[in-house]
Amino acid sequence: MSPSYLKVFLTFARNSLVRDMSFRLNFILTCFSSVSWALMNFLLFKIVYQHTESIGVGTGWYENEFFIFLGTIWIINSLIQTFFMTNAEEFSEMIRTGNLDFVLLKPIDTQFLISFPRVNWAQIPNGLLGLALVIYSLGELTNDPEKVISVGPFEWLLYAFYIGCGVLVMYSVMIIMASTSIWLGRNQNLHTFWFYITNFYRYPMEIYQKSGIGMALWGTFTFVIPILVVSNVPARILAQPMERGWYSWQSAYAIFAAAASLMISRWVFRTALLSYRSASS
Repeated sequence: MSPSYLKVFLTFARNSLVRDMSFRLNFILTCFSSVSWALMNFLLFKIVYQHTESIGVGTGWYENEFFIFLGTIWIINSLIQTFFMTNAEEFSEMIRTGNLDFVLLKPIDTQFLISFPRVNWAQIPNGLLGLALVIYSLGELTNDPEKVISVGPFEWLLYAFYIGCGVLVMYSVMIIMASTSIWLGRNQNLHTFWFYITNFYRYPMEIYQKSGIGMALWGTFTFVIPILVVSNVPARILAQPMERGWYSWQSAYAIFAAAASLMISRWVFRTALLSYRSASS
């Protein structure tokens, strides 16, 4: 009889919540730290928009549009850090200590078991703050007499769908990076390298299309490591719906990138496991 993956995940989530509530002060401080970082990020771009109308000439990323983009970034970051970041970091330690041996013996998919054992509840407020920023900025945008924008349930469903696609891409990149721990023995710089990589998806892709180096970065992080579509596609659905962005090649490519990334990460993970030698060997 195969295990119920939903029940296992809910058990993981409940146990993580109990653990976090056992150290309430640490939980509160972590929430405060996460929200403070987001607010400082917001204030930084508020200052930027006091000196310019848009980020990039002719890009369409004016203040309200960009804050929809920023809120989308916060939502995606929150989901990744809530469900995957801690687990990916602990995967390297499991290899070093030999605890991966016990995971491999369990009658459940190994990738699932190393992806979800810990839910970091303290990162959820950052996502809620991002959603609030998206809703507020969209309200400001739709009330602007110079803008002709109408966002209905269909656009919100598309937005949620492409948020999901973006999370799949980011999860896949993280699993591939974590899998290298099997070959390297230990990957202590996972979080640092992850920060360097994801730093590029925090901005609209148009800013990379103004120079040769920028185009090289745009090509790399659109087609090789497709993280630019993670935030740009869902944000466009709400911020620039009159352009029908979901009918463009980026929206179709985002679906392809999510599916391809997930399959590649699965292949890399399973290939890496074939090279694993238990702690007793």
